[in-house]
Amino acid sequence: MNAHLDMAPAPVPEGPLVVIGETLIDVVPADGGDGDGRGGVRELPGGSPANVAVTLGRLGRGPVLVTTLADDERGAAAWDWLEASDVRVVAQPPATGRTSTAAVRLAADGSATYDFDLTWDLVPETVARATAGARPAVVHAGSIATVLDPGADAVEQALRAAHGRALVTFDPNARPGITPDVARVLPRVERLVALSDVVKVSEEDLAWYHPGTDPVATARAWAAAGPVLVVVTRGGDGSVLVRGDDVVTVPGVTVEVADTIGAGDTFMGALLDALVTLGAHGPGAREVLAVLSAAELRRAASWAAAAAAITVSRPGADPPTHAELEAVAQAPAPGPDY
Repeated sequence: MNAHLDMAPAPVPEGPLVVIGETLIDVVPADGGDGDGRGGVRELPGGSPANVAVTLGRLGRGPVLVTTLADDERGAAAWDWLEASDVRVVAQPPATGRTSTAAVRLAADGSATYDFDLTWDLVPETVARATAGARPAVVHAGSIATVLDPGADAVEQALRAAHGRALVTFDPNARPGITPDVARVLPRVERLVALSDVVKVSEEDLAWYHPGTDPVATARAWAAAGPVLVVVTRGGDGSVLVRGDDVVTVPGVTVEVADTIGAGDTFMGALLDALVTLGAHGPGAREVLAVLSAAELRRAASWAAAAAAITVSRPGADPPTHAELEAVAQAPAPGPDY
């Protein structure tokens, strides 16, 4: 992985990149542990939207994260982790008075499942503080924050307000352990899909939302509902990008997996970084997305795949810096439209 993707950070003149969603502490089995406490645990800051913000921060984008954090030891650790990656934090304390956690269980192949202790009660006033009168260039939301009451309403309101005014992106990142009733959450998820310009979703998540349906067929249906671009991630097998009649397949990157914590979030953050570099931000984002070439879409997804590969190669949600990613990023194979 040594080819240059020409994804140097580009300034965003219109305003900040805003990420909305949960921050939590991943309670991860220590070396040799199996999640039952006998092998010990490590506590690592995380949460899907927080991981996206950290990815953007390490790639030089200086994002704003709108979240909830308690005034406790875990909250302070998460705040320090975010600020160390150049993320500006706008947070309110949760009603519980404690920072949310996710107990992580790791399978033999490094894949992760989670047991959550999480309250999401974001209010619209906290979202408003994030921009302080500036028009965002990008608004991203995802995961539990988009479906868990009562805070999910504030997230939906924020995406609705940003629609047509910023690049709006969404990662459903299903968590059946905390919202097990798919029939209850699916209508909200598909409302957010319709409000978005870009949706990134894993094959696994699509199988939960629409069991028995081909993922690309579901991606086509979602794309017809509003988004210009739907990106289906397939783990180590790469990704499929759907835009109208265009279907662009991008290979994955083979690495030795430490664990998969934060892999999809890193992909999302690096994809956003690439799309912003290509000019997709602000009020004209949809128009730019509509005319990007297949080659440009491949470059963006390859940049994201290389970033995710770095994250899975090391423990926990530890996205790469721009320098690390640029050093290893692999350009897609040349095609006829290069």
